[in-house]
Amino acid sequence: MKENGIKVVNLLKKFDDLIAVNDLSFEVKSGEIFGLLGPNGAGKSTTINIMTGLLHQTSGTAVIGGYDIKNKAHKVRELIGVCPQEPAFYPYLTGRENVEFFGNLHGMPKKFLKQRTDELLEMVGLVEGATRQAGKYSGGMIRRISLVMALINDPKIAFLDEPTVAMDVQSRRATWDFIKKLKTQGKTVILTTHYIEEAESLCDRVGIIDRGTLLALDTPRALMKEHGAKDLEEVFIKITGRKIRE
Repeated sequence: MKENGIKVVNLLKKFDDLIAVNDLSFEVKSGEIFGLLGPNGAGKSTTINIMTGLLHQTSGTAVIGGYDIKNKAHKVRELIGVCPQEPAFYPYLTGRENVEFFGNLHGMPKKFLKQRTDELLEMVGLVEGATRQAGKYSGGMIRRISLVMALINDPKIAFLDEPTVAMDVQSRRATWDFIKKLKTQGKTVILTTHYIEEAESLCDRVGIIDRGTLLALDTPRALMKEHGAKDLEEVFIKITGRKIRE
């Protein structure tokens, strides 16, 4: 496996009698943008939480950048950045202070941290907003500062769990460009989204899951051709029998 690749092997997660992730296996190639799609409750966030060390699997494993999550979790954490579905930030700190706090947790040198913070704030259009208290941010601004916090340590692999939710159209498009730049930098991106056109536009390949089971995996174009569909949303409905937001 290449340095930035991911391999998920027979992953299973049970919560009492509920099977949230059901014998899930797939690979993410180094340097690709991979979309993990599914309706609400399909197991997307649970899968990401296991891969990033926030949850323990019932059985199976994942290998992230060459490190098994079961016995090399500390090595995995050094490689990844995570933008969670539910943002975690300190509302009484400014946007910049939140970013710098997370950078300090990673032990980043002060000069590089400032340079990296300036670069990322510019990329997401938050240079002016960075001096405001984060608790006064709009939903879209919170998502953008969460992206910066997730990527401040310049990770090789980025997990983005619905990064554009609550954003206006202009901010979403700017974030799309930002995610594309990550690919040009050689980073591997795992993206979950409820905006199906977002996955169609950004992702090299997508995996469609429902009830914790992988139903399809291929490029958006190949899936559309296979299912005789005009777009990825039509593919999704044909495969799962329901819309992505259900």
